[in-house]
This record gives sequence, C-alpha cells and structure tokens, in this order.
Amino acid sequence: MSTNTQAKTLVPGRLYLVGVGPGDPELMTVKAVRILKQCPVWAVPTAKNDGAGASSALNIAQGMVDAQGRDIVRLFFPMKRVFLDAAADPSLLAAWQEAAAAVLTRLDQGQDVAFPTLGDPGVYSTAFYLLSVIQEMRPATHISIVPGITAMSACSAGQGRPLALGNDVLAVVPAAFEDERLRRILTDLDAVVLMKVHKRLDTLITLLDELHLTDQAVLIECAGLPEERVYTDIRTARGRNLHYFSTMLIRKKSVQVQP
Repeated sequence: MSTNTQAKTLVPGRLYLVGVGPGDPELMTVKAVRILKQCPVWAVPTAKNDGAGASSALNIAQGMVDAQGRDIVRLFFPMKRVFLDAAADPSLLAAWQEAAAAVLTRLDQGQDVAFPTLGDPGVYSTAFYLLSVIQEMRPATHISIVPGITAMSACSAGQGRPLALGNDVLAVVPAAFEDERLRRILTDLDAVVLMKVHKRLDTLITLLDELHLTDQAVLIECAGLPEERVYTDIRTARGRNLHYFSTMLIRKKSVQVQP
C-alpha cells in the first residue's frame, strides 16, 4: 500500500474591511466586534512610515476587543490628497502597493485579516485604496466589508440635528475642496456636511460669513469622545488648533410646523 498522502492545499484567508465608527468604541457594531475578535491579524493604517506611528482605528478597536496575542501589521498610508480624475501620486501608489503586499502575505498563510478603518469603509476611507490595489494584484481575494457608523451620523445624533429631511439635498464634502467649488455647493444645496475642517476652519468661516450661513453651522470636535467640544458659534473656534476629528454640519431649512 502506498504511504504517500496528498498534501493539503492551504486555503487563503479572507480580508475584512471593518468600519469601527467615529471614535467612541461603543459605537462599533456587534458585527465589527465579532470580526475583530475572530481575526488573528489586524492590519492597521498609520500616517507614519517608521512602523511605530499611532493608529486611531487601532485605538478604537482596542476599546472593545483585546488585541493581546494578535499580529498587528502597521500599514503606512501617506496623508496626501487623492484626486480620482488624475494619475495617482507615485508615493501614494507605492505605499498602497506595499500595504497590499503585506496583507496578501498574511492571507496566503491562511490567516484572516481585519483592516479596521475610521467611520465607514465607503466614506473617504483608506480601506478602498487598499482594496483597489489588492483586487488588481489578486482578483480572486476573498473580501468582506463591514459598514460602520459615520462621523456625520454621530454628530447629527449628538446635536439632535438632522442631516437631511423632506426634500433636502445633502452634500458630504471634504473641506479641502477649492473655494469656488465649495462656494457653489454651499449656495446651491440645502444641507452640507464638511469633513476634515481642522486645517481650513478660518477660511471656511470667512466663506460662510460671505454666504450668510455662519449661524446655520455647528462645529463638532471629537464627537462622542470624552474630549468632545461643540461650537454652536463657529467663529469662537477661529485660530484654534482643532483635532483631526472635526466635522461641520450646515442646514439652511428648518421644519415648518404651521399648516
């Protein structure tokens, strides 16, 4: 009788893109917590390439799931603007490819990998840059996406202000937009969420003053966290060094209760 046995084929792992919410660990979904618990590898985005940079997504995840004994793979994502209608910046593309290769190495070892990302993976997230490169490098990769609560949802809930009602047209805009394009959006639409306002607040206040929208705006810094700060008069935030987690809500219309 032959003693030869057929070698088992190693089944590649699955990649999970996991939205961990806006900052408060308690706003993570039950599914996000379950996936993070079951994955032996966490691939976490950082803004520094020295391998020791802090990761906000990791900090949030650790607020609900013990990271002890897990393989924490830090992936460098440069903090540069991405223009989808133009060729990718070579340094960005190189970083994305390096991150994808690191993830694929773990997947090829049969390990499931969780990529925790702030808010929701589908809203201005690094997750889909990683996903695009992985799908190009390895189209057959098994991938699942776990949605998360967005920063704008947390801000809306915390302030008791709707994002949009009735026939409102809502825009979600990174504050890094050029002024004229942003001016048109603020002029034409009913409700606007401005993301990542921390570096452009003074310019935004000037623009909102010109459009007579300043009093219809509220600024939320670190929504849902112990250090949360709310500016109902956004002019009082002028000149401040705001946290990266800063979002502005603007609504032009109010609910009419009279017939």
